[in-house]
Amino acid sequence: MARDAGGRGTRSGARRKPQAARRKDNNGAASPWRWFGAGVGTGVFLSLLLYLGTLPPGTQPAREPQEAAVAEAPPKPRFDFYTMLPEQTIDVEVEPAEVAQQPDVAPPPAENYVLQAGSFRQREDADRRRAELLLLGLEPNVEESTGDNGRWFRVYLGPYTTHAQMSRARGLTAAQNIDTLLLKRGRP
Repeated sequence: MARDAGGRGTRSGARRKPQAARRKDNNGAASPWRWFGAGVGTGVFLSLLLYLGTLPPGTQPAREPQEAAVAEAPPKPRFDFYTMLPEQTIDVEVEPAEVAQQPDVAPPPAENYVLQAGSFRQREDADRRRAELLLLGLEPNVEESTGDNGRWFRVYLGPYTTHAQMSRARGLTAAQNIDTLLLKRGRP
């Protein structure tokens, strides 16, 4: 091993890089950051120019304060119906005495509303649905029917004579996630 002037030993294969070469490497490593900073700065500058381009043109010369207040106040709305409504009359073609003299008109044929709360193949399933409806305070009944497609047990609610009664029952069943089918049946 050879010693240099400072008394340190050096290896023959390993040499130190000159200081100028080390400075070049450092400058090369900082170069991407400089490009990044230049790009960000350019983007901010272009954004500022775009923003300034969208601003409205300069303000108009100032007017006198009284003129500005008068010009900016919206006109008051006019409500003429307060005076027009009491003056209006409605002509009725039918006299009240004529209505009382007309013969009694038969009411339209009334219908009963029935809700079908289920249709089951097994009697036990129909009875289970009937029990659920009884717990809701409704009055269900199970009817058995036989047809080409076999025997069915259908659970019915009603009959209800008014739409309001039917709607109440339908609301109770809907709250329990029980689907119903509305059926209209004529009164006997």
